Amino acid sequence: MSHTAPAERGWLRFVRPTLLDSLLKLNPRSQIRNPVMFVVYVGAWFLLALTIRDLVTGRTPLAGFTAAIDLWLWLTCLFANFAEAVAERQGQAQADSLRASRQEVRAKRLAAPRHDAKREEIAGYELRPGDHILVEAGDVIPADGEAVGGVAAVDESAITGESAPVIREAGGDRSAVTAGTTVLSDWLVVRVTSEPGATFIDRMIQMVESASRRKTPNEIALGILLVVLTLVFLVVTASLYAFSWYAVHVAAHSGQVIGLTVLFALLVCLIPTTIGGLLPAIGIAGIIRLMRHNVVATSGRAIEAAGDVDVLLLDKTGTITYGNRQAAAFHPVSRTSLETLAETAGLASLADDTPEGKSIVALAHKTVPSLATALPQDAGLIPFTAETRMSGVDLGEKHLRKGAPDAIRAHVVRAGGTWPEDIDTVVHKIATAGCTPIVVACDARVLGVVELRDIVKSGIRERFARLRAMGIKTVMVTGDNPLTAATIAAEAGVDDYLAEAKPETKLARIRAYQKEGYMVAMTGDGTNDAPALAQADVGLCMASGTQAAREAANMVDLDSNPTKLLEIVEIGKQLLITRGALTTFSVANDVAKYFAILPAAFVAVYPGLRVLNVMGLSSPVHAVLAAVIFNALVIPLLIPLALRGVRFRATSATRLLRRNLWIYGLGGLVFPFAGIKLIDLLLTLH
Repeated sequence: MSHTAPAERGWLRFVRPTLLDSLLKLNPRSQIRNPVMFVVYVGAWFLLALTIRDLVTGRTPLAGFTAAIDLWLWLTCLFANFAEAVAERQGQAQADSLRASRQEVRAKRLAAPRHDAKREEIAGYELRPGDHILVEAGDVIPADGEAVGGVAAVDESAITGESAPVIREAGGDRSAVTAGTTVLSDWLVVRVTSEPGATFIDRMIQMVESASRRKTPNEIALGILLVVLTLVFLVVTASLYAFSWYAVHVAAHSGQVIGLTVLFALLVCLIPTTIGGLLPAIGIAGIIRLMRHNVVATSGRAIEAAGDVDVLLLDKTGTITYGNRQAAAFHPVSRTSLETLAETAGLASLADDTPEGKSIVALAHKTVPSLATALPQDAGLIPFTAETRMSGVDLGEKHLRKGAPDAIRAHVVRAGGTWPEDIDTVVHKIATAGCTPIVVACDARVLGVVELRDIVKSGIRERFARLRAMGIKTVMVTGDNPLTAATIAAEAGVDDYLAEAKPETKLARIRAYQKEGYMVAMTGDGTNDAPALAQADVGLCMASGTQAAREAANMVDLDSNPTKLLEIVEIGKQLLITRGALTTFSVANDVAKYFAILPAAFVAVYPGLRVLNVMGLSSPVHAVLAAVIFNALVIPLLIPLALRGVRFRATSATRLLRRNLWIYGLGGLVFPFAGIKLIDLLLTLH
């Protein structure tokens, strides 16, 4: 008993508020948002009025039948509300866990963006975008921002769930910091980028909570279809009433005009109440399943788009390879000494805070131990940009540069120098081996090449094979030269590659694919990825990415695992398949209800309709009641499937469609016959 009681209490803590939510949703303002269930809701009130009338007028047997039908109409509404409430409660639990990680903290605001600047302590909610703050070991970061000074180890487990600390430092793509994370060592000067109450955690809470969920285009389209079907069956039901009245009063057939109770029972059984009741829960559950993979989507539209993705663009560094390329060797050319090349490359990299730059300095110190550890005060720094694709320093009259071969070639030619013939051989050899060549120049003279090595992630080829099986084309995006790109692309198993990619190149390629009718997904984490992330139909940014990239994307991966797009695509496809499968089931199971209610409604007028009673139902009253009970019970029976989703299989769309038609189409035809007959037998026992 001691082991089961806590579990039972936890179960009750979930069910009780969910049932309360279901009852609260019975108010008209909630019901009218779902047109299909609103028809059932109106019918329930109407039959309640009929029940009271029959009781007042003394027609007790008729009142009992109407009351039974009315009870099951109310239960139908309640079950549909329960499906949505369960999904919302799951989303609320996710939001509450995020909200628990949010803390009100004090902030050290700086008068200037320097570690030693004058500081004042203020409340975190007083911070405004553009303020500079100091966070030191043990401090909770009070606002989202960009590190502009220092380097620190940060615990982001409150956001990502990953216990290992991450390094945040000024410059590069690891400068973004998130409110609610904790500095473990050293310090950072942070420029605040978020408004009060609009931090990354606040936005995630809003995304996860179902109250902020907007309907997706497919969901809206399906909703319109359900409304149209409901209107059609309203007309059909009204026509059947008119036909019944004509048969009795004009054609002089024996029997009675179909009663309003039976008429409403017929209407409720004909309209697509199953999918109408489950549709909100399916959409909410899709967002929750994504959140369980530690991915937050800004809208359901992004999840649906992921299900339709045809082309996936992935950054090479950090996605296909481990990133953090390391300098492995110096290759001097044109009679340049190894020491001269190492010294020049080291000096050109002293101000380069990237892992590659630091590795070049480390290798240069091994080659030339006397290499300076700091640049002169008057040194002119040339930062790397995606446009120039090179960086360096100006030391008086000396201009030291390192960068991509084509960028350095253009620089040397502009300076009046010549491109050595033997350097192309070195560059080609390095690139063919899957490494990255970085050419070093001093003024107009090329000194040699730095070889940077990276490693393709294990298991990446298998993941790309799974994407290929889904019909998704993978494209590796890299700033490397075509030879390096081709070698790594072949090793990783991608379908295509885009070499020497600049921000405008990525953007142009995405637009070209979209113009051809493809749905495009893009992963990235850098500021230079922001335009492509914004243009893509699905933009997945890493939580470790820059603020610009996170703002541009419509999904954020809290684990910073770019290959997780595979799971995102599967969840998107699962969402679409689940909605389609349950819609097929809902429409198909109406057939059994025709054979139950139509003979029961008209058998008194047209006795020949008894042949349609293929289920052998015991009486017209039991036939109508059994159909209404089954119509209500099928909704809670399908709630687990709506929340879990129909299992996705990596196969062709044709085979997937055929399989689901057999399971949910044929199942939707057969299951109601068995269910209605079983309910009829149970009613007969009483």
